[in-house]
Amino acid sequence: MVKAGGKVCPECKGMKVIPGTCECNMEWRGNKGDNEEWEDCRCARELLCPTCHGTGLIEQ
Repeated sequence: MVKAGGKVCPECKGMKVIPGTCECNMEWRGNKGDNEEWEDCRCARELLCPTCHGTGLIEQ
């Protein structure tokens, strides 16, 4: 797959960012006071692709 200016980045597949992942585990619950939500999941942010530096394309 070739686009103008380069080849589609194999790491992010042309999306420019790598989506964050979420992991959930009920064992992460701590002691919280009243009216506070329990957080069973921890999520990583999306990251700018390190291979193409956010362009979605790799120079040939």
